[in-house]
Amino acid sequence: MFQRIIIAFILSVIIFSCGTSKKSKNIFSINQVAGVESLDPAFAKNLNIMWHTNNLYNRLIEYDDDMNVIPSIGKSWTVTPDRKTYTFIIRDDVFFHDNEAFPNGKGRKMTAYDVAYSLGRIIDEKVASPGAWIFNGNIADTKPFEATNDTTFILRLNKPFNPIMGILSMQYCGIVPKEVVEKWGKDYRSHPCGTGAFVMNHWEEAVTITYQRNPNYWEKDSQGNQLPYLDGVKATFIDSKATEFLMFMQGDLDFMNGIDASFKDQVLSKKGELKEAFSDKIELQKHAYLNVEYLGILQEKGKTKTEVLLNKKIRQAINYGFDRKKLILYLRNSIGQAAINGMVPPGVAGFNPDEVKGYEYNPAKAKALIEDVKKKSKSPIKVTLLTPDNYTDRCNFIASQLKEIGIDVQIEIMQPNLLREQMSNSKADFFWATWIADYPDAESYLTLFYSKNTAPPNYTRFNNAQYDALYEQSLTEENFETKLKLYNEMDKIIIEEAPCVPLFYDEVVQFVQKRVQNFETNSLNLMIWKELKVTE
Repeated sequence: MFQRIIIAFILSVIIFSCGTSKKSKNIFSINQVAGVESLDPAFAKNLNIMWHTNNLYNRLIEYDDDMNVIPSIGKSWTVTPDRKTYTFIIRDDVFFHDNEAFPNGKGRKMTAYDVAYSLGRIIDEKVASPGAWIFNGNIADTKPFEATNDTTFILRLNKPFNPIMGILSMQYCGIVPKEVVEKWGKDYRSHPCGTGAFVMNHWEEAVTITYQRNPNYWEKDSQGNQLPYLDGVKATFIDSKATEFLMFMQGDLDFMNGIDASFKDQVLSKKGELKEAFSDKIELQKHAYLNVEYLGILQEKGKTKTEVLLNKKIRQAINYGFDRKKLILYLRNSIGQAAINGMVPPGVAGFNPDEVKGYEYNPAKAKALIEDVKKKSKSPIKVTLLTPDNYTDRCNFIASQLKEIGIDVQIEIMQPNLLREQMSNSKADFFWATWIADYPDAESYLTLFYSKNTAPPNYTRFNNAQYDALYEQSLTEENFETKLKLYNEMDKIIIEEAPCVPLFYDEVVQFVQKRVQNFETNSLNLMIWKELKVTE
């Protein structure tokens, strides 16, 4: 009660002071609770890094707001009839940022040779990029990445591979100059040099990064005006969502991604709408986010210590045994949708709620499944759910409902890095997990359960021959509708075998000051700074 009074008092003060803080004109200010480990695109393994690399570097292609492939530095491309060779024509008006590795410190023109170098670097064992898996045996053994002249780049595959364009759009594939990377070596992480709309100005680790506009940026807007509009961007790394919220409400930040749980009910209604007291001061933007939250269940015999989780009926009972819709309503203020249609979320081709029926709350069915198991074993059903601290309330909700159907769930809180390590080493039997699509294709989710994939992404070690055959067929299937049917069949197998518990399909929830113009993200939640404006 005392905490609620304090929160209410703070809110009453900041409601009347919202947006009054003085800040630099035409500088976009953000905060990220989690720090940034690297500004090297070959190490862009999480969203914290991607927000930055997306604005420092360009890739061959990218996606528009409607998730359609559009040209970037690869202005056009052709594909051979056997679908194994892609030839890209590279723009000849793109320059790298200035860097002391270049003669006289002046950024040089980017060429197709830089593209070949950058993609080759991802799979170079000496670089040890966490993105090495993205080509995963699908590129040709010889000359997979070749530049034949300054403006022609050739990508060779060893077989047709439908997801390849999505992969080329990933942040790992940002284009870098060889001489700058070699000059700085491992320190390139903090001396980035790309062709993007912004140039890094200063980085004080764990404190702040500042950027300035790239005066030589190659893109223009639809009226022919030079991009970007902003003079610069400032990112701070204050590791408290509550402090971030207060800074935003006082006008010190232009943007906030999500909201601290302590303030959620005061700012948002149960329908997920901005309450009236805030509606004339800040803007709320919500849209589908290609992120699925789920509980993973290790399926590797001989590794799992919780043998009962190898029983499909128990896994199905867990899926039936709690109310996803209540979880969304009461713990997330209606942000997101209950995952009652499998692992493939809305927003990607392959989501088919009419064809793919997942699990809805059915405690009677859950109890019946458990009773079937208990006929053979009278032992109590006990499991331990591993979770990061910020999901504790949701895990407690699930545990309380599962207890009612006869499953005793203990919650164990772990540091995120340690949990990921245990998931990767088959030491996590039952765990909270998040999967954000690398590109807008259902394959990005279905790859989680392909047995030939290691962890990541196959943290459950699911191994099903029928599933694998369908997955491999989908990678080369030319007919779009047939490919979608294959996706649906795979999702049905996941539902039946239940190696995971889909929880909810996420939503991007972002708060923006009214002085910010042209703010847009997409369902991949990749922040784009180049068309932003900040007014008085």
